[in-house]
This record gives sequence, structure tokens and C-alpha cells, in this order.
Amino acid sequence: MTEEFDPENNYNNTKQEIGYVSLRRATQKDYDRIGFKSGLEVHQQLKTKKKLFCNCPAGLYNPKGEYDAEIIRHMRPTLSELGEYDGTALMEFKTRKQIVYRIKNETACTYDIDDTPPFPLNREALDIALEISLLCKLNIVGEVHIIRKQYLDGSIPTGFQRTAILGVEGEIQLRNKKIRLIQLSLEEDSCREISDRGHVRKYQTDRLGMPLIETVTYPDFANPDEVREGAEYIRFLNRSTGKVRTGIGSGREDVNVSCRGGSRNEIKGVSHNKWIPELTHNEAFRQWALLHIRDKLRKRVKQIKKWKIQSKSINPKAFRFKSHVLKDAVKNDFEIKAVNLPSFKGILSHFTQPGQMFADELSGRIKVIACIEKPHLAHSEQIRKDISDNQWKRIRKILNSRPDDAQMVIWGPEQDIPTALETIEERCHMAFEGVPRESRKSFEDGTTVFERVLPGPDRMYPDTDSSPIPLKEDYIEKIRKRLPVDVSKRIDQLRKWDIPEDTFIYLLRNNLVPVMEKIINDLEIDPTYVGTLFGHMLKHVQGQNQISTGFTYEKIYHLLKFLHDNSIEFELAEEMIPVLYSRPRQYFNHLLDRWGYRKRKKEDILARIPLVLEGFSPYKRINNREKAAIDWVMGKLRRIALGNIPLSELRRKVREEVENSE
Repeated sequence: MTEEFDPENNYNNTKQEIGYVSLRRATQKDYDRIGFKSGLEVHQQLKTKKKLFCNCPAGLYNPKGEYDAEIIRHMRPTLSELGEYDGTALMEFKTRKQIVYRIKNETACTYDIDDTPPFPLNREALDIALEISLLCKLNIVGEVHIIRKQYLDGSIPTGFQRTAILGVEGEIQLRNKKIRLIQLSLEEDSCREISDRGHVRKYQTDRLGMPLIETVTYPDFANPDEVREGAEYIRFLNRSTGKVRTGIGSGREDVNVSCRGGSRNEIKGVSHNKWIPELTHNEAFRQWALLHIRDKLRKRVKQIKKWKIQSKSINPKAFRFKSHVLKDAVKNDFEIKAVNLPSFKGILSHFTQPGQMFADELSGRIKVIACIEKPHLAHSEQIRKDISDNQWKRIRKILNSRPDDAQMVIWGPEQDIPTALETIEERCHMAFEGVPRESRKSFEDGTTVFERVLPGPDRMYPDTDSSPIPLKEDYIEKIRKRLPVDVSKRIDQLRKWDIPEDTFIYLLRNNLVPVMEKIINDLEIDPTYVGTLFGHMLKHVQGQNQISTGFTYEKIYHLLKFLHDNSIEFELAEEMIPVLYSRPRQYFNHLLDRWGYRKRKKEDILARIPLVLEGFSPYKRINNREKAAIDWVMGKLRRIALGNIPLSELRRKVREEVENSE
């Protein structure tokens, strides 16, 4: 490699070569150009009293991380019904992970650790899942069959998840198109990961076994905004039942993304829908970049099967590295290896994602498969150099590198280095093929990192501990009769009520349309006012305060009914709601007293307008005097007027008085 090579220029040039554009500037033409395609797997916990296959209570989280016992396990793959091993299971086995489960007695039992057969399926969970299946217009199966889905990452102590398909081939209606649904499944939730360092991964078991539904769509989304809209719609649909859990971790998406010529990759555990556009945008262009890398490599290397890396041990004393990361490696007595990548010049610094290059693809796999914590490598195309140019010259000489080769230096515990070298060579061979099928972990900045090999069908097999459950037609019809209003109809209703569209997500996410409808019908309040009261005012109050224990949206109905029954104008609710939110057990009369409300006749308030207006006389020479005078009087009378007279009516009377006084 020549000294003239500039990694930063190469990174920017390859970014332009693939035609990368930011999410903010991208158009549908850009997504059509790269063949953007995406689908969703939406997971949602159900609000049941017990877990899915045992009698442990559901929904008892342990935020402090307290535990009564620890169980340690080492996972091993098993053969599928076809006598084959799943690729993900083999990868996880290679990591040699020690899995530690922290168990609290009140939320776990012997079933969770596979020491007891499963109890009968939770019928409450089945009812809720079937209700949501019908809302999704799915064809309900005639019989529920429990199957096992293998998980060797340790997220489930048994090594497999029990799951059952309830409905197939449905649809949801978005603003401009219909999205087809493949299926909806009822399954048990996994453990909550606490930490993952080196060869030790720790889990908390508080959410393990909780009933969970998974709604799977076809890859019908043509751009990132559609993906988010679909995720929001499914969330709204689930919440419209009032029978699902809400809050952090209760709902999350796995987002499947590909581009033309790429592979279906799964972005795991996206807990915030607002992240979806950036994540899907970057993943599609990451795959587009990997295809560009593939084409470059195929032009350079004719005998791909014979391609292999070369590595040699490095004596750190001979190099005297100045980089603190390499000094730490020497201090920890890590093995240090120099690696040559034939014909990879310019590939390691090739753009893949914003702020990332192909070398990060290698680093991500070393972290997961070889279990070597970052930082664990330096390479010859780094923008920020950990190794000097002269040191790279010496390394290239040791490796007998050619001018078109690239070099890496990796370090870590001696027992993990062979796996790291194997992982590098394996991932580089994948680069000749294009886009490997992966599960990827998401980050808030819209980037992703390798998590595991994407599972295949070999991990599925029947659960011999569970009997089939027939679903009779009269049982399904009974559920069908109690279905809530369809989400698309709720959206149409909000538009008919002339509710501001910027409130829709908040109102639907919190399933507020039913309580709003009750307020509008029972109390005859203007729908637009009700929508803004919830969608703007209440949303602001919640954003400014911590989560309130004991507050329910139904309390707003009771507050407005109290004002209605006592002939108090509804605008006073805007002053009472912030206090009610923080003190939901307060009596409404006490809230009135705290605010200082006193009943006054409308005529008495209007009679004060001329007297208050006289106090404005010193300001006759200011600009826009009429508006200033109106605001002056409204400010003086607002407190005694609230609840006694509509402020719009008071303003109208004040305006008339000001105009007459001119």
C-alpha cells in the first residue's frame, strides 16, 4: 500500500459512488433505485394476570435488579426434525458463552428453567390474541399447535421458545395503501438482558414467559416512512383493545430490510418507532454498499475459493506502540496478531453506514463471535491512526504484503484469537458473495451492528408436551362480537371531529378515542376542544412530569362531568389537570379550592370591563393600542372569569368595549 492512499477520501468517495443520500434528502426515486423493501415483526405483551405456560404473575418487573438466586447454563445446539443444525445455534455455540440467570422467586418457577412441563396455555392470553387476530382480518386457524423455536443466545433458559400461529393472511389499511399480513402468533416473552461482556452474558427473568403476540407483515413497505406508519398502526390496533401492556419494553419491533440484490436482514428489538425511518434507510444503503464491495472484489480476485488471510504474531516490544489501546493490550498480556487481507486495498475504509466502514463489519463479528471486547483491532485504512505509517511499513514487510493488500492488527486473550481469525476470514469470504443474512442490533443514531446469524427454519419443531387446542366457530364468533372499532375508522372519526392531525399519534397510541367519544356524547363538548385538550394540553403535562401512579385517562371524563354538573365552564379544566395528574386521588372540590375558584355571575364579571379598561389609560400612545388594551383587560379578569364565562365570550365583550371607547 502506498503512503498516498487517503482513507478519509476513500470513505467519502465510496459514499458518493453508491449514491448515498441522507434520510432527510431521500425521495421515493432513491428508494426505487436501490430496490428498498421492508417488513415488520411487531411484538406486544398482553395484559394478563398470569404468564403463558405457568401460574406465575405477569407484569411484575424488577427495576432494581434484585434476585434470590443465580443459575448458570451453557447452551448446546440440538438437531431439528430434519436432522439438521440451525446456523444461528452453531454460531452461538462457537461463542462459548456462560449464561447467568438472576431469578426472583415471585416472578419465576421451575417451568421457566425447564424443570417442569408446561401448564395448559393461558386462555386469557388466547382470547386477547384471537381478538387482535380478528382485528387484523386474519384467517383464524382451526386448531392451535404449540411449536418450539430454538434460541441459543440464552434469552430463554430452556433453549427454545414455545409459540403458536393463530391467524394467517390478513391486512391493515394505511393512509395510502394496504399492507398484507403473513401471520399472528402467540408466544412467551424472553429474559431481559442485563450485560454481555466477554464470555459471560447475564439475564433478568422478570419478563420471561409473559404472553406476547407477534404480528408479521409481508415486505410491502416501499420507503422508511411507510415502515414507521405500519408500526404505529399495528401498535394503535393492539392498544385499541385496552388489553395490552404499555410502557418501555412492552412493545418492540423487529424490522426486516433488504435492497435489490441484497438479503433480508433483521434489525432486532427496535423499542422506539421514531428510530425506524433512519434505521431502515441506513440498512438498505448498507446493503447497497456491500453489493458495491462485492463487485469490486470479484473484479480483483478470480479464484475466490482459494482466497485466504495470512497472519503472524507481533512482538510489541519490537514495535513500541504509542497508542493507548495497544499499550492496554500489552499490559493485559493479550496476544497480538498482524493480518494480511489480499486484494482488499480500499475495502476496509469503504463506506457502509454513516460514520462506519467495512472494517466495522469485521469488528462487530469479532465482538460477538470471538467475545473480544472493543477496542480489539486497528487497520491500515483507519482515519484516526493507532499505528504509525512507519509501523505499518514494517507490518507489511513481515506479512510480505502486496501493494493492493490491506492489513489489520488484532489483539485479545490468547484462547479467543483463533476464533477471531476464523471470523475475519469467514466474513471476508462473505464479502465476495454480497450481503450475509444477519440479525442486527439497533442504535438511536440510526446505525446497526452485527448481533447474530439470521435463524432459519431448522430451529422449528413441534412441542410434544402440549396438546392441540381446537378453536370452535361459536367461540370465535363470541370474540368477534366484542371487537373494538377499527383503527382506520377511528382515524376517520378524528378527521370528522376536526381534531388537529398532530395529535393523532398521541391519541391513538394511548387509545384515547373511546374516552373522548364518551365525553363528546355525554357532556356535549366541542370535539375539537376535547381533542386539543388531550392531544396538546395533557400531552404537554405528561411530558413535563414523571409518570403518575394512579392517574387514568378516565379521570379527565369524571373531571369534565364534575364541571358540567356544577355549571362550571370547561376551560377551568386546563388549570386543574396538571394538579390532577400529579395528585390523582384529590377530590375535585379540593382542586377548585387550591386554584382559588369562586362562583361569580357572568353579569358581574362583564360589569368590571369598563373599570379595568380605565387602568389602561396611561398607555394610550403605544403601538397597536387596541390589541394591547384587550390583552390588558383579559389578563386582569382571566382568573375570576375562568369557569364562570367562556374566555372567547369575554374577549368579544372586551373588544366591543375597547372599540366603543375609541
